Amino acid sequence: MQVDFYHLTMLPLERALPQIAEKVLASGGRLLIVAGEAAQRAGLDQLLWSYAAETFLPHGQAGGEDDARQPVLIAGEPDAANGARNIALADGVWREEALRFDRVFHFFDEERIGEARAAWKGLADRDGVERNYWKQNENGRWEKAA
Repeated sequence: MQVDFYHLTMLPLERALPQIAEKVLASGGRLLIVAGEAAQRAGLDQLLWSYAAETFLPHGQAGGEDDARQPVLIAGEPDAANGARNIALADGVWREEALRFDRVFHFFDEERIGEARAAWKGLADRDGVERNYWKQNENGRWEKAA
């Protein structure tokens, strides 16, 4: 399984997350987006409808009748009612349950860098876990730093 740490230094989550979601969907996958705060989940819901004028990402918030049908599901806990094998931790909080997925996208900013470092170190000796650390360059493009 693969864990990608995304250190948000130039672009905010609102620009980075839709790009990752689009790539997951383009590859035929499904995505679970996790954020602990209800206000952030509501903001992400609005974001995925309106982040680009020419498109939207089909999605829903967890707790509805159609959770299983959603290509992208936004939830407060890492429970993939939509059958997703990809998870995006959008609030900067590492969750061990994410290791049940095939791929983890862990987004964090300067406020959560200490926690991200602890998670990075904690995964160092785990069998079957491939870690990648991505940081934004001065142009806002992702570069693999580790």
